[in-house]
Amino acid sequence: EEAARILDISHLLDRKPKALSGGQRQRVALGRAIVRDPKVFLLDEPLSNLDAKLRAQMRTEIAKLHKRLGTTFIYVTHDQTEAMTLADRIVIMSATKNPAGTGTIGRVEQIGSPQEVYKNPVNKFVAGFIGSPQMNFVDAQCVVEGAKAFLKFDKYQVELPEAKAKKLIDGGYAGKNVVFGIRPEDIYDSAEHLDKFATCKIDSDVTGYELLGAEVLLYFTVAGANMSARVDSDTTARYGDHIELAFDPHKIHVFDKETELTITN
Repeated sequence: EEAARILDISHLLDRKPKALSGGQRQRVALGRAIVRDPKVFLLDEPLSNLDAKLRAQMRTEIAKLHKRLGTTFIYVTHDQTEAMTLADRIVIMSATKNPAGTGTIGRVEQIGSPQEVYKNPVNKFVAGFIGSPQMNFVDAQCVVEGAKAFLKFDKYQVELPEAKAKKLIDGGYAGKNVVFGIRPEDIYDSAEHLDKFATCKIDSDVTGYELLGAEVLLYFTVAGANMSARVDSDTTARYGDHIELAFDPHKIHVFDKETELTITN
């Protein structure tokens, strides 16, 4: 009865399973675990079979349950939105070949808070996994002029802030190929940002336009790489337009071309 009260399913206790909705069945499954009073809950993709609206609702329910019980939850998911919204700490894993030659095994790529793995990914895999849409990646060359460092790709040369430039110079990356990363939310098309980030501008044709209500996703291609920008919904850009875009230089990520490890965030 206590578990049913916590999950708000007391009024469903007399029903047969076939008379329950998907969300109600998920609550019943959690109830089976709660009544055992465990020290740790192990949840393996518990929301994968639910529709989008119910998933969002159940995420909230699980978060409330975690706070109420004060018990450790180990939650496995492929949905990075679930990971970012629910976790206190995230363990990001990738599949790699088993040295023993028996299929694949999981390799821990990074452990940290959601904010930490989002802002400071340790490698290109983590950077591309966390964030929606995922981080944009462009192959570039590191060009050094005195104490300044630039990322050169196609016809563009983007100047890096002093701290990022120093890491590339000290790491011996002058003249070497690297991978330039920038998140869609750190790309702008407003006149204010084009003026503010004048040393980090590009131009391209809009190949896709998605209105998401409060924001718009713009798709375009630069140096052969498909990219996206998350901009304000009042943008005048539309499909087929030739537009200018600016990167926030302080949000640029640079990765080693060979090892894919982060050089600077």
